[in-house]
Amino acid sequence: MRVAQKTGFFQRCTAVLMGLAMMACTVSVHSRSTPEAQTLSTLSVQDLPHEGQETYQLIRKGGPFRYEKDGTVFGNRERILPREARGFYREYTVRTPGSRNRGARRIVCGGPVPQEPKACYYTSDHYASFRMIVDKN
Repeated sequence: MRVAQKTGFFQRCTAVLMGLAMMACTVSVHSRSTPEAQTLSTLSVQDLPHEGQETYQLIRKGGPFRYEKDGTVFGNRERILPREARGFYREYTVRTPGSRNRGARRIVCGGPVPQEPKACYYTSDHYASFRMIVDKN
């Protein structure tokens, strides 16, 4: 009987410790500062790489785009960009010379009308960081 009691005690302790560990992980994920509190640095359209300027102009024209994924919904899972409803952001590839695939560079734009975005962001490191594009025209 005592062995069964000890086993039950250890199982309960293990369950409690696992629960506490999961709570700690959840708190650490949710304690990350929100995008609204972060200030993203900016860059002008003219400061984008040449391929980025081309992509930006194609976005404003509505295409045609080179890659199948261009214009698809960007989920903002990294939560670096301001929080918006799903479908607000769309991603576009910025061609990387010499790359066999789409590379890491993207422009992500948000707004109800893709050709008239409310805001666009450039990333050169596949969504690890973003800079807001400022169109001075």
